[in-house]
Amino acid sequence: MVGSGPNGLVAAITLAQAGWRVTVLESAEFPGGGTRTAEVTLPGFRHDLCSSVHPLALASPVLRRLLTDVVWRHAEVPLVHPQESGRELVQYRSVSETAAQFGRLASRWQGIMGPLVRAAPGLVDIVLSPRAVPKTLPAALGTFMATSLLPASSLMRLVGPDAGALLGGSAAHSALSLRSVGSTGAGLFLAMLAHHVGWPVAEGGSGAISDSLVRHLVASGGTVECSQPVSSLRQLPESDAVLLDLTPRQVASIASSVLPTGYADRLRRYRYGPGVFKVDWALDGPVPWLGSAARSATTVHIGGSLEEIASAEELALRGQHAERPFVIFVQAGVADSRRAPSGKHTGWAYCHVPHGSTLDMSDAIERQVERYAPGFRDLILARSTSDSRAMEERNGNMVGGDILGGRTNLRQLLGRPTLSLRPWRTPVKGLYLCSSATPPGPGVHGMSGWHAARLVLQDLGGEPPRGPRLLASR
Repeated sequence: MVGSGPNGLVAAITLAQAGWRVTVLESAEFPGGGTRTAEVTLPGFRHDLCSSVHPLALASPVLRRLLTDVVWRHAEVPLVHPQESGRELVQYRSVSETAAQFGRLASRWQGIMGPLVRAAPGLVDIVLSPRAVPKTLPAALGTFMATSLLPASSLMRLVGPDAGALLGGSAAHSALSLRSVGSTGAGLFLAMLAHHVGWPVAEGGSGAISDSLVRHLVASGGTVECSQPVSSLRQLPESDAVLLDLTPRQVASIASSVLPTGYADRLRRYRYGPGVFKVDWALDGPVPWLGSAARSATTVHIGGSLEEIASAEELALRGQHAERPFVIFVQAGVADSRRAPSGKHTGWAYCHVPHGSTLDMSDAIERQVERYAPGFRDLILARSTSDSRAMEERNGNMVGGDILGGRTNLRQLLGRPTLSLRPWRTPVKGLYLCSSATPPGPGVHGMSGWHAARLVLQDLGGEPPRGPRLLASR
């Protein structure tokens, strides 16, 4: 296994539990990929290096089974979206409570989200196993698919301006143009998960997820070797199967000696999305949000109206930097006091920027936060910034700062990374892909690794092969 993100570790665990001898090679000093926690500002302040809020980890069939030793912490509310008027749009765990804030338009939220949340277990399984044929189809699937195909910019007409802004902020996690077909899907799915399982953080940091998975792997007989960069398959020991938790660009590079030219060219044509600029702060106290709901939420979306969000996201896709970017702000300490010394807090935020951007957006981000939390800058004890290049240097899978492993438009979700019924399998016998560049795509769910490992077991007979090593002489 090359790469130790959640997908790579889940694939390794699945094979080790089936009796395979598994070795995971990781180029970084620590396993986990983006699911890591470190003190990047001041001692005692624990910051998640990428992912921090994990609804998919609670919804994922494989991680629900594996992460039984991870303690999940929930804030009073999952998400708040403050408005210029001083009003706060709140995503509550309750569908009816969320709908009630929209007044005469409450029935629209209730009418869409109610059936989806009731069908959530089945819908989640379908989304996370997109190439499987479900035994039964939830009645709400048609509503989910039809609504997901809409441009997120049309949500104002569908559910009203306030609910549209709330859903639009979640849709912007996809890094798509909110005016494009299919951009509503991410917002709808994340909102459904907020009602279904919440938006929790792992106690102590996201590194707890990776630590748990590594413990499972070691208990099953597998090993993880860090500081082991792989630039060619020729570096690997003789193996019956090799799984790559890498994006297509890395796969095409390290496997160039064995991949058919046509397949390698298709991997090189894989499209990546915008980058991100991320800031981590050590804070002298809690963020002084103007609204009380924002003080009790782990995630705050800063972007104002749906149109303002859409315009800012469009600029990043056009290669420009927004003066008022849409900002995703996480204050994990609201739910988990272990993130900072007593009385102190951590915060992090990111905004989308052009792919590969090196422009410092920290001032623009902090100005956005100050709009809704005046005095925020006075609390900053230290900050650590990461532009898109730095994000890629820290984790090679974040090409150009793309934290989603590739564009998430409809075309690339269907052909991720190439159009195939079994996209985890390459044309080379014994060589498989398992990163978020394969279905079901981005998020901490481990299902890309699980699908790849199950395919290995199917192709090679379940039990570890006893014959010649398939990749021995390559």
